[in-house]
Parts: sequence; structure tokens; C-alpha cells
Amino acid sequence: MRTSRALTVGAVALTGALALSACGSDNNNGGASGSGAAGGASTGGTSAAAADCFSGKLNGEGSTAQKNAIEAAIKAYQTACSDATINYNATGSGAGIKQFTGKQVDFAGSDSALKTEEAAAAKTACGSDAWNLPMVAGPIAVAYNVKGVSNLVLNADVAAKIFNGVVTTWNDPAVTALNSGASLPATPIKVFFRSDESGTTENFTNYLKAAAPAAWTAAPAKKWTGKGEGKEKSAGVSSAVAATDGGITYTEWSYVAQNKLSMAKIDTGSGTPVELTGATAGKAVAAAKQVGTGNDLSLKLDYATKEAGTYPIVLVTYNIVCSKYADAAKGTAVKGFLTSFASDLTQSGLEELGYAPLPKEVQSKVLTAVGAVS
Repeated sequence: MRTSRALTVGAVALTGALALSACGSDNNNGGASGSGAAGGASTGGTSAAAADCFSGKLNGEGSTAQKNAIEAAIKAYQTACSDATINYNATGSGAGIKQFTGKQVDFAGSDSALKTEEAAAAKTACGSDAWNLPMVAGPIAVAYNVKGVSNLVLNADVAAKIFNGVVTTWNDPAVTALNSGASLPATPIKVFFRSDESGTTENFTNYLKAAAPAAWTAAPAKKWTGKGEGKEKSAGVSSAVAATDGGITYTEWSYVAQNKLSMAKIDTGSGTPVELTGATAGKAVAAAKQVGTGNDLSLKLDYATKEAGTYPIVLVTYNIVCSKYADAAKGTAVKGFLTSFASDLTQSGLEELGYAPLPKEVQSKVLTAVGAVS
């Protein structure tokens, strides 16, 4: 588990690195700034310079999963580009999509790609197709706070039974069977879930449904269908667990260290329980299949994977944009900021903030798609 100090250091490092690249006109690949720079970055070069700085304001809203990453990226971009103002309101994926389709914000953050109805509404709002662009890989930790327990193993079946209220104490035989030799207390299990509509909830229930269909029978959704006590946003569930002996929740990796929580290793059936790290989560994203077409980069993850060393509970948090903005200046601004966000320098600092950097093959597609925004 990373410490809060590591997150702070990572934020400083990311800010510094991004300040060097966010609006630089020099490009080690020899290309010009703007769409040419984006094209150079898409080939996997290390410069990944952003498009020219814009003057004006961008507004985004949505996913709390990407909050810490996007706020660091915004701070760095604005440090280098003093005439740019970027606001991001982390209200949850559902709220962000509604604001985007209602033409209240310029881009949305969402932990799941647009559904058919949402995509149609977004196309109407944009006057063009909307694209799902994966900007951050956000591993979902099964985070807990149990006095005296710092090394816990769970599998999908037991996790499902905990989160739907079937397993209610920490020394339940189902839990002890996965933790041979551990001293587990009779402390009641206190489940906390996201009370707001959340892409994190949808991704976590996707995992439970895919990997333990007999124990988790409800359909995956942004709205929680299991048991427990609801708290708003990732910060709410994480702080609730931190304050509760016996508490457990699902939350993004970036919130774990901030709240000094422990994370369960996941027994996927591969033979060795998998610890959440940037490398183990990155393997899951690298194996994801693109289900969108062209520059719509929506991905399908294999939550039931048994591939050794692969952490299965991962979300890809998207920024949802218009492919062609009615206001060309907005398109230029979106392109500039997202090119910087997807660059090597930004992505390389994400693990210290509690995220898994995009695998190169995904990052390359994102930079190409961002370069096509107009």
C-alpha cells in the first residue's frame, strides 16, 4: 500500500513534469505543436508535447475516480498556460453524462462508456458523434479496516457474499478458508457503498457478476443493488471505512493511501492471490478489447480473467468529448488539454497518484483520437 506522502510526492512530480510539456512548442520528434505534436506522440515518442495553449475556459464534470489525476493534470496545464482555465466538478459518472448531454459542460468524465441512449443524446448535443476516450486506468481496491488484519485474501465469490450481506463477520468460515493461519476477529462486517450513481459501482458489479455469477445475481449498474450503508462519492465511502473497525468498501486505488486503508489481495484462481499494483492492473487494461469503432475507444475488460499476475477489478475512466465541436475554439481547447493529459510525461506520473498508466498500445490510440478532435 502506498503512503499519503507518496501520493503528495507523485502529485508534485506530475505537476512539474507536465508543466514542462503542457504548452511547449519544441518537440523532440521535430513536429510542430498542435495536431502535429499529437501525431508525434501517438507514435510512442517521449516528448508528447501538448497542442498550443488556449485562452479561455473549459468545463468538465463527472467521474470521481479520475478526480486526483485530472486535478493534477489541470494544475500543471494551467501553470504552463496561464490564460487557460479548466474546471472539473467530480460529481460522479452519471451526473457528468447528464451535464454533457444537457450541453452544460464541454466534456464528461465517466467510468463506463456511453450506453446506446446516452450516445444518441450526446450526438444530439454535440451535433456530431461523441467519443469515449480512455484517459486513466483506475484500479478498484477492495479496501478494508479491520483491527489487527493487514494481509487479507478474498475471491469473487466471498466478496459477492460480503457485499450482498450473506457473509457478515470477519471470522466467517468462507473468509477464514481463504486466509489459512490468519487470526480473523469476530468483528461484524460493515459494508459501505456509493449512494450516488457511479461508474465505479458499475465496474465493481461487473466484476462480481462476471467472476461469481452464482453469488451475485443482480445485473451490473451504476446504482448499487447490494447491502450496506450508502455514502456519497469515493471520498465518502473511503473515509467511512477509515472511521469504522470492520469496514469494507470498493474504491479507487487513489483513495486508499489517502485514508490509510488496507487492500485485499484477489484470488482469481490462477494459483497465487494477486496484489493490486500498477503492473498487475495494467495487464488487465492491456488485454481489454476495443468495442467502439474508429476513434471511439470504448473498451471491454475481462473481469473473470485467470491470467497469472493480472488484477481483475479495473475500471477505465473515460473523458467523453464531441468529435466535432460547434464552437471550433472549444475543440482546440479540448484537444490541447487532453493531448497533455494523455502524454508520456503525464501518464508516467500516474502510479504515484494511485492509477495505472495506460498501456502503450492504448495510449497511442488515445493520442490519435485526441488529435482528430475538431
